[in-house]
Amino acid sequence: MDGLLIDSERLWLEVESEVMAWLGGTWTPEHQERLVGGSLSIAVAYMLELTGADASPEEIGRRMLDGMHERLTACAPMMPGAKELLAELRAAGVPAALVSSSHRRLIEPVLDAVGREHFVLSVAGDEVGNTKPHPEPYLTAAGRLGADPSRCVVLEDSPNGVAAGEAAGCVVVAVPGVLPIPPAPGRTVVESLREIGLARLRELAG
Repeated sequence: MDGLLIDSERLWLEVESEVMAWLGGTWTPEHQERLVGGSLSIAVAYMLELTGADASPEEIGRRMLDGMHERLTACAPMMPGAKELLAELRAAGVPAALVSSSHRRLIEPVLDAVGREHFVLSVAGDEVGNTKPHPEPYLTAAGRLGADPSRCVVLEDSPNGVAAGEAAGCVVVAVPGVLPIPPAPGRTVVESLREIGLARLRELAG
């Protein structure tokens, strides 16, 4: 979702910077790079490690979720090519699932903005026992779709997401965002979703 479907990494940077200021520390793009594609709990632990602040993880997490929910409710700008690809998949009757490390509370406003009709289901980071880079989120989605993971194509922008998709046995297309993602056997790397259409996805899925 973040950085692949919607242009939200800059929003995360704003929120993380605000929370870190509240904790008495500073936040940079380099700090954000450590967390791209990861879970909220990892981000909170990292902030506490950096600042040594006397604040509860629950309060930090709440502030981050509040800040992102406010921004995503106001605007969830889509990444180039995302709208067109989703429309093409829906028109062809190809089922799509939204699989994110973000909590359900943040997925809901994005689904409202993008269009719930484009997705058969969604899997949130707070609905699985293990988040990316563990394969559980994608295996969960494939299982609920009744699909063989090897016939599923995962679209990801982060190394953690790519690792999760590959560990699940899915075909992976990487659209690098904040962090670079090198080519690898069985992995397709493109600059934008504009380079991916239904015909290409069917070719990749075999």
